[in-house]
Amino acid sequence: MKTQDLKSFLQRWLINTLAVLVAVKLVHGIRYETNTDLLVATLVLGILNSFLRPLLMLISLPLLIFTLGLFTLVINALLLYFVGNLVTGFHVVNFKSAFWGALVISVVSFAVNTLTGVGKSRIHIRRSRPPGPKPPPDDGGGPVIDV
Repeated sequence: MKTQDLKSFLQRWLINTLAVLVAVKLVHGIRYETNTDLLVATLVLGILNSFLRPLLMLISLPLLIFTLGLFTLVINALLLYFVGNLVTGFHVVNFKSAFWGALVISVVSFAVNTLTGVGKSRIHIRRSRPPGPKPPPDDGGGPVIDV
């Protein structure tokens, strides 16, 4: 594994952990017992998002098209609920909590990824021209050919 790959993995894991932590604070019904449980839960969630989520997206493709992609929240909620059942110190009470938690995690992850430039959600801001007075129009400076 390259150093850049490891750095990217750790950044995504940290951002995902931050997003899950925000969801724990905002959504009633999601909680963890120790910090280690939170880290393990986010690691398991990341692994499930890498391997199981694409398969679930493919299987539910008609629903994704019909709902214009909103069914992705249901898939994310299912994965979060599954992590709550898989990791002993991480608890998700019911599907409603998992749904709202998945929504919070998605929004926070998107915002932090956009701000940090990690992942696919990057915003590039470029100036089209340097500040100052507008340059005179370019007449081409070349020969004029009349036809």
